[in-house]
Amino acid sequence: MPLAYGFVDYGGPDVQRFLDISVPEPEAGEVLVAVEAAGVNPVDWKVRAGMQRAFLPLRLPAVLGREVAGTVVRTGPGISGLAAGDRVFGSTVGGSGGYAEFALVPAERAARLPDGVSVTDAAALPIAAGTAHDGLADLRLAAGETLLILGVGGGVGTVAAQLAVMSGVAVVGTASEAKRAFAESLGAAPVAYDRGDVAGRLKDLLPAGADAVLDLVGGDALHGVAGVITARTRVLTVADEETRGHFGAHPLTRVGDTATLSALAELVAAGRLKPYVHRVFPFAEAGDALALVESGHASGKVVIDTTGGVTDGRR
Repeated sequence: MPLAYGFVDYGGPDVQRFLDISVPEPEAGEVLVAVEAAGVNPVDWKVRAGMQRAFLPLRLPAVLGREVAGTVVRTGPGISGLAAGDRVFGSTVGGSGGYAEFALVPAERAARLPDGVSVTDAAALPIAAGTAHDGLADLRLAAGETLLILGVGGGVGTVAAQLAVMSGVAVVGTASEAKRAFAESLGAAPVAYDRGDVAGRLKDLLPAGADAVLDLVGGDALHGVAGVITARTRVLTVADEETRGHFGAHPLTRVGDTATLSALAELVAAGRLKPYVHRVFPFAEAGDALALVESGHASGKVVIDTTGGVTDGRR
């Protein structure tokens, strides 16, 4: 039977394990993809921990992961423009995880893999890069404006910084001191959240306040940068509803449709956008891949190569 990596109950890493699953059958509007690479995101461990249960109910055991790249095996009813053998990438159907040999992808959230883009880079795009793209569109940034990204060193922040700089926006980003050089390589002015007077340094960099804030950290992060949030500042955040209300912020959402994915992939193919895949783990080490992301120490993206199979790596 096909193999997948998921969890058998809500909780910590101890509930994760390899699962034997049936090959899923694509329904109307869906394609079945033989997965070659799967992106790893912070939302994956949050799903496992039960933090997303209110709007993403799952039947357990469930497969982890939401972004994949691979080859279409077959299509469900009503599909046009995609066929068996096409190389694609996209985000998976809710309840059909990506850390697997086979996954279901809605055709409206899939795009063809262009020449010159690797499957590991493509697997880093649907969730993280798609969220960055749609977040910047919501913020309506113009050339010459300033953007503060909280968590610039992660998968979403990495792409958001590059896209903003590409548009002539001045970017300031918070990250750990260990990620300073990486943040600078993105074109962002880095501010280490784990060193010294963060609020004071932000005030020095943004004396008139930020035109926009993209909060990818949540929790108390916005409160820590309140000094550069003014009445004119547009704020998108992953924080809770109470925090959003306090700052007049909006939730960070993602469309991730075919047009968006295609545009991002073309930027990668042209060498204008780097997914910055920090590390590629073999399928047998899927748990280690998620642990690295859950630790918060990864710069850029982590991807799982599902093509090598699993021999003695089940755990």
